Amino acid sequence: MGKSIGIVGARGHTGSELIRLIAGHPALELCFVSSRELAGESLAAHHPSYQGTLRYESLGPDEVAAKGADIVILALPNQKAAPYVAALDQQAADTLIVDLSADYRFDDSWYYGLPELYRSRWRGEKRISNPGCYATAIQLSIAPLKDLLAAPPVCFGVSGYSGAGTTPSDRNDPEKLRDNLMPYSLTGHMHEKEASRHLAMPVEFMPHVAPHFRGLTVTTNLYVSKPLTREQVLLRYHSAYDAEPLVQVVDEAPWVSGIAHRHDVEIGGFAVSADGRRVVVVAVLDNLLKGAATQAIQNINRALGLDEVSAIPLHGAAA
Repeated sequence: MGKSIGIVGARGHTGSELIRLIAGHPALELCFVSSRELAGESLAAHHPSYQGTLRYESLGPDEVAAKGADIVILALPNQKAAPYVAALDQQAADTLIVDLSADYRFDDSWYYGLPELYRSRWRGEKRISNPGCYATAIQLSIAPLKDLLAAPPVCFGVSGYSGAGTTPSDRNDPEKLRDNLMPYSLTGHMHEKEASRHLAMPVEFMPHVAPHFRGLTVTTNLYVSKPLTREQVLLRYHSAYDAEPLVQVVDEAPWVSGIAHRHDVEIGGFAVSADGRRVVVVAVLDNLLKGAATQAIQNINRALGLDEVSAIPLHGAAA
C-alpha cells in the first residue's frame, strides 16, 4: 500500500490535475478529497482516471487532521490555509503538508519548493510551500544570468484564465476576455514579491489575462553588466537546465499553445541586442501543472525519497 494522501480544495482546476496525477502514482493512495460544493458526490464520477470508491467530503481543519493522512495538499485560496496547518501541527505533526497558496512562501520555516533552483536548501522539512506559477517561470528565466544583471529584470506576463480560479470574476469570464487582453496588478503582484524574495533581488512584473484557458508566457528583459553573445547566453541556460527533466531549453521563443497539458517548462528566444547588453528570454509553462500540481507531486516525490519525476509524464507526454 502506498502513502496515504488527501486534498483540501479538490474542486478547483488544480485539484482536478492533482487527482489525475495521484491516481496514476504507484506510491500514493488517495484517502480523502475535501470540497464543500461537491460533498457527497462520487470522485470517480468526476474523474474517470480514479477507480476507487471515495466521495467528496466537506472537512474542517480538525476533521482533516483526524484523517491521519501521511500527506495533505492544501489547494485553497490565499489566506485560507492557516487553520488547517494549525490543526495538523497540533494533531498530526508528522504529516507532510504541501501548501499551494502564497501563505507560506515568505515563511523561512517552510521549504520553498522550486527544486530546479533550491533543491540544495531542502533539509527534510515536512512543510513545503509550492511556488506560484508566474513566480516559477520568472525565477527560472532569470537565474542563469542573475550574477551578471545590471538592473532589475522586467517581466511581461500573459496567462490563461484558469489562473484566476473558479470563483467568478472579470479575469475568468470568457465573454469579457474574448478578443481582449486584460492587465491587472501591474505593480506589487504577489508573484513579483515572491520572485524578488527568493532571487534576493528586485524583479518587476506586469501580468495580463488572455482568452485561452491554460498556460502562461513570461517575456523577461535582462540588462547585463558586460556584453554577451547569444552563444554565451545559451551556454549558461543549457548548463543550468540540461540535467533538469522538467525544464527544456529551446532555441526559438516558445509558444504557450505548445505547453498546454505538458509538465515541463520551455525557455527560449534568447534575443540579444546589438551591443550585447540586453537579453530577452521567453518562458512558457502550464500554470495548472508545473505551475501547481506537477510541482506539488515533484516536491512530494523528493520528500518521500522517490525519483523526483515519479509518475510525472515527461517532455511531450499528456497528463
